[in-house]
Amino acid sequence: MASVIQPPPQKTRRSRETSSPHSATVLPSKPKPTAFSNPTAADRRRWDNVSVWAIGWLAIAHVVVLAAPFTFTWAGLGVALLLHWITGSLGICLGYHRLLTHSGMKTYPWVRYLFATVGTLAGEGSPLDWVADHRKHHAHSDQEGDPHSPHDGGWWSHVFWLAFHTHDGDRKAYLQRWVPDLYKQRGMRILDVLFLPLHLATGVALFAVGYGFGGLTLGTSLLVWGMFVRLVAVLHATWMVNSASHLWGYKNYETTDDSRNNWLVAIVAYGEGWHNNHHAYPRMAKHGHKWWEFDITWQAIRFLRATGLVWDVVDYRTASEKKATKPS
Repeated sequence: MASVIQPPPQKTRRSRETSSPHSATVLPSKPKPTAFSNPTAADRRRWDNVSVWAIGWLAIAHVVVLAAPFTFTWAGLGVALLLHWITGSLGICLGYHRLLTHSGMKTYPWVRYLFATVGTLAGEGSPLDWVADHRKHHAHSDQEGDPHSPHDGGWWSHVFWLAFHTHDGDRKAYLQRWVPDLYKQRGMRILDVLFLPLHLATGVALFAVGYGFGGLTLGTSLLVWGMFVRLVAVLHATWMVNSASHLWGYKNYETTDDSRNNWLVAIVAYGEGWHNNHHAYPRMAKHGHKWWEFDITWQAIRFLRATGLVWDVVDYRTASEKKATKPS
């Protein structure tokens, strides 16, 4: 489900490794698939397809988190929890996923860009990359070409898939294939460029606010907890949708993939863990279909609908409507 910023492809040296069963996971260079092909995990694990930017970004975030025990404050924890909900639930689950990817509702352009910007601050890549990868996931879920299926390994689906480009060297063609609607929007392309600057500005702002109210100690705490602890927590919560929700849980619907409803993922990922429901009806903005399947992101959508900020929300209220509407 998650993606990470992917810069324009660069020329790299070919590896001299062999492809024996005992060689490294990363395979030798081979002809690159096109944006319209369905490369397997093995196809993508090439030295010339390694995403240095993604590895560096994720590595830095996880290394900084090691300072969390030494920079703890209650204010830092509070800011981290608040921003976790804002960027995780409102930014990723509502903005990136249910609004941009699946068009589960309609809204004003400024609301659309607001949620896209908040989603960008979750650290999972620009709207273009994230939505492209997720749409391809739905098109090939747990089949050849799925960017992150547990069929290729649990840890692959959770995180390792991010170490390799999904566009296989032609990012523009990949985006034009999977997100033509977003790619033609200048604002979305601007957010693509602003991914790192927005995070740098957020880090500076958190430190400045903390420093202003409590000196160096509070400034450092807000930076580490509000920025990096929160970011890593949101990343792993989202990644659990890709991994755990395709491995463990129950099904309400028979689908062509291994999607499951997982209550733990539903808690940490703000309703996204009702994943089998979602794969059965991708455009449905409400992911919890049983009375006990609580979906906090859906509650935010209900509030937005009540205030008139979103409308035409896709919500198949009855079983008959669900049966009459084919999954897209």
